[in-house]
Amino acid sequence: MNEQKNWKRQAALFLISQNLSIFGSSVVGFSIIWYITLKTSSGIWITAATIATLLPQVIVSLWAGVVADRYDRKWIIMISDSFTAVATLAAFLAFQAGKESVAFLIVVSFLRSMGGGFQAPAVNALYPQIIPESHLVRINGINQTANNILLLISPAVGGLILGTMGIKWTFLVDVTTAAAAVMIMSRMKMEEKKAADREKSTVMQELKGGISYTWRHPFLRVLMICYAVTFILITPASFLSPLMVSRTFGEEVWRLTANEMFWTAGSIAGGIMIAWKGDFNNKITAIAVSLSGFGITFALMGFTGQFWLYLMLDCICGIFLPFLITAQTVVIQKHTDMDYMGRVFSLLQFVSQGVMPVAILGFGPLGDMVKIQTIIIVCGILLAAWGVWFKFAAEKAVNKG
Repeated sequence: MNEQKNWKRQAALFLISQNLSIFGSSVVGFSIIWYITLKTSSGIWITAATIATLLPQVIVSLWAGVVADRYDRKWIIMISDSFTAVATLAAFLAFQAGKESVAFLIVVSFLRSMGGGFQAPAVNALYPQIIPESHLVRINGINQTANNILLLISPAVGGLILGTMGIKWTFLVDVTTAAAAVMIMSRMKMEEKKAADREKSTVMQELKGGISYTWRHPFLRVLMICYAVTFILITPASFLSPLMVSRTFGEEVWRLTANEMFWTAGSIAGGIMIAWKGDFNNKITAIAVSLSGFGITFALMGFTGQFWLYLMLDCICGIFLPFLITAQTVVIQKHTDMDYMGRVFSLLQFVSQGVMPVAILGFGPLGDMVKIQTIIIVCGILLAAWGVWFKFAAEKAVNKG
């Protein structure tokens, strides 16, 4: 009984701290993108901001996985959160001094992304360390629900503060939530699980070992290939949709806010479904259906010329997100050796986010030459077909393995 109460307490502290961190980061993240969108209305500047958000995580992700497997994951998370908060505080002080600059915001985004790059693999690797395997799906579902409730609130908070007080005050929200997250996380008491013979290996040997382990695993190899293509096809809808909304429907801040809120409302609904169900038998099918669902709704969003219909499709599309994330996360958590957990998640982050800066280099300028709707429609159709491919390829890999 005491053991059961202990893991539940640890899980609660962990979920609260990370969702606080996500809330503050989301408020700032949305505000920065909207600020740049409204100030410049330029695909080039949006491209620069997107690359600044993604590239640092790609650069540090592989090393972050080794760090997550080598050192205390709780401390890695707290230090990463603190680093991000310091970068955000610097942005507040600069804007408070009247030194407002889009270029400076891109530098801040770069630094914040570095902190997130070290934090993400450690967070994902910590779940199976504190939560029994039989509860992973439900806890991940609860986390997705809580995460998306805060993500629903954060665009509204970001939009309200940006529209009434200015972007600099959104920075203080992130600093405050990061400080609270670190304090809550520090109350977690847990035994760090060390890999065997850790002292005998170098960082480079561990990095190579993680890559070799992942590539030799049939299912993980298919998953990495799938995500490389998937995130290329998702890039236009993920990063150019604010620009599409402002160009097609209007430049009001409330439209950008609604775009994010309806997506997040759908994600909340999906997370509640997962938490209520507790588990789903075929996680490969869940991933495949989610990918195809994304593709179909993306394509329909590109076709519509009515903002209310766009928002409805945006909401439906959001439902698929928690199913995709939960299924993918739990499959990795259940089938990966604990000693390689951080490196496998960092490789997934490297692959998924590594292709996005490359993709946005093409899609961003292209969005200034052709209608963004056309790009999203084509990528949506290809993504729907890609989900079908994954279903067959993944099942074949599992049977082979």
